Amino acid sequence: MKKTLIALLTAGMFGALSQAAMAAPELVDRVLAVVNKDVVLASQQEALVQKVKSNAREQGQSLPDDATLRRQALDRLIQESLVLQLADRQGLKVSDTQLEQAIAGIAAENRMSVEQLRAQLERDGMTYPQYREEVRREILMGEVRRNQVRRRVNISEQEVKQVVDIIKKQGQQQNEFHVGHIQIALPDNPNAAQLDAAKAKAQRIMQALSTGADFRKLAIAESNGPKALEGGDWGWMSLQEMPTLMAEAVQGASKGAIVGPLRSGAGLHIIKVFDTKGQQQVNLTEVKSRHILIKPSIILSEEKAKGMLEGFLMDLRSGKANFAQLAEKYSEDPGSAVQGGELGWSSPDVYAPEFRDMVNRLQPGQISQPFRTSFGWHIVQLEDRRSQDATDKALEQRAYQLIYNRRFAEEVQGWMDELRDGAYIRIEDGQS
Repeated sequence: MKKTLIALLTAGMFGALSQAAMAAPELVDRVLAVVNKDVVLASQQEALVQKVKSNAREQGQSLPDDATLRRQALDRLIQESLVLQLADRQGLKVSDTQLEQAIAGIAAENRMSVEQLRAQLERDGMTYPQYREEVRREILMGEVRRNQVRRRVNISEQEVKQVVDIIKKQGQQQNEFHVGHIQIALPDNPNAAQLDAAKAKAQRIMQALSTGADFRKLAIAESNGPKALEGGDWGWMSLQEMPTLMAEAVQGASKGAIVGPLRSGAGLHIIKVFDTKGQQQVNLTEVKSRHILIKPSIILSEEKAKGMLEGFLMDLRSGKANFAQLAEKYSEDPGSAVQGGELGWSSPDVYAPEFRDMVNRLQPGQISQPFRTSFGWHIVQLEDRRSQDATDKALEQRAYQLIYNRRFAEEVQGWMDELRDGAYIRIEDGQS
């Protein structure tokens, strides 16, 4: 996902990744945890701890003690191992060309060329191969999460209609909230002792917050939530994008408000409103585009699929070929091929992340270089772009995306818990 990848270049990314990779003390590596057939090593834990510390320095953020950081880092690495093992079982791979394409996109989003990105990495002491592997892992984990969680998200027409009505009533204007989250996890069907212990922990945290304790530091130290190592920071969201519990907690809340503890099936939750933005105008943008899709197979390799599209590009630019005719003859997207590759007017958000990012970067009339999505290799031409005031179709698309984002955030933690429950995990002696 775009946000996931871009996060590697924000919040002090260069310093964070380079120091994580290079600043770990020399030691004889040892196994900290066994995760199914994989292991988590002390060097991995040290690298992640150094990354968190570097981010905290960049942001002027205080941190809990090293023992707490190491415990949270180990937990994060166990989760990452489980997701990457699932990617391996499903046969998911990130080809070198797909990886370079993603890195080029990251560089472009940060107004850099790939060469400038590489130079910046070298200045910060991180090699390009190290960075490539970081991005490769992020792509794989994002792909697994999307594949696994989106099948759990079901959205009815009635739900879309309800959100459309809300957007219309707000006049295309929405408040946004910068929120923090601390979760105290509970097992399914907790017994009285487990529930009492969780409540006592939540009350202790609430008491500390009421006397001025740093929310982010407490989140890193105490939270079991998905953003614990980020200080519980979920960033800026509208109410429609938040998980339901969080949206209900912050609705009407002012800057600095702390709400909780709240109970859900996953445990107890404490929410903080770091900041608010009032009445921000929501711009609904649609793009009109057309594309050609070539799917790699046992017979057609990745490089040959890409090469076919590069040949099409040369023919298009020399005037030897017509886009519509090429799409009708060669594109493996049956829905659009019969229309000459036409996709019509749509919000960019309805497309796969790589496709969305590409059409957002193109200017009307431009044709992209070949790029990879989970569907295969594409070239896309942006034909036009327009801002929509409040057409029913645009509103429905936005409403659907808002609901999907909310449901995805709600379901991803449950999916992760199930993945963990079904795994063999052994923490080695001396690790909490």
